Amino acid sequence: MKTSTSIEPAPPPTVSASEEPVVLRSSDARGVVTLTLNRPRAFNALSEVTLTALQRELDAIAHNESVRVVVLAAEGKAFCAGHDLKEMRASPSLEYYERLFAQCSGMMLTIQRLPVPVIARVQGIATAAGCQLVAMCDLAVASSTAKFAVSGVNLGLFCSAPGVALSRNVLRKGAFEMLVTGEFISADEAKARGLINRAAEPEQLDGELEKLVAAIVAKPRIAVAMGKEFFYKQAELGIAAAYEAASQTMACNMMDDAALEGVQAFIEKRPPRWKQK
Repeated sequence: MKTSTSIEPAPPPTVSASEEPVVLRSSDARGVVTLTLNRPRAFNALSEVTLTALQRELDAIAHNESVRVVVLAAEGKAFCAGHDLKEMRASPSLEYYERLFAQCSGMMLTIQRLPVPVIARVQGIATAAGCQLVAMCDLAVASSTAKFAVSGVNLGLFCSAPGVALSRNVLRKGAFEMLVTGEFISADEAKARGLINRAAEPEQLDGELEKLVAAIVAKPRIAVAMGKEFFYKQAELGIAAAYEAASQTMACNMMDDAALEGVQAFIEKRPPRWKQK
């Protein structure tokens, strides 16, 4: 997806100024922010520095009402190969691993809690926590050459945390098969199973992504924000509680200026004149 602005690097903590930033940030006039994983030689593995940089960027976006959509992309051949195994193996201790996985889980939950949709732009392989990252994004568009796996079991480490996200995207038996075999699935299979929304040829990936972005930014931000929050809330509720929450959400949404204008425009058979922030 092409934007009119240049890339703004987001320098990660504990990295000297001479090193490449692990996360790049760019934005356009519509409020579309792209966060790009920038460790291509390490297959964009989620090091502690990368997790910290992502968390910082996501926290800033959460408080920026001009942002409409977040695109999560990556440089190089791989989207994300999961955790940085060399880093993990360097200082093995229960306390360290508990802290690391809690940090990762916190970052993943921040994606879901953002008031704007997050779209994964998957140009290459996404494995283990990288596949989890795709699953935690609200939407995902992938190259037809991309592949997906939760392959920790091949190393003797069951992908428990990725399984949380995977099982909320893919039907249980399909998710469990991926978790216990560690085998790759293609982009087409990922689409069929519900892990991604769209698959496109590599040269058409950005065009397909732009279709989603354009459809979202054309809608009132408040309606999308309220809808996203409710969507994930109701999924964890029983059906009666979900309908009760839905009724409350819709009533509040209906009192917003955007909904009042949208309904009035429908009645008057004209395009809505929304005031976008």
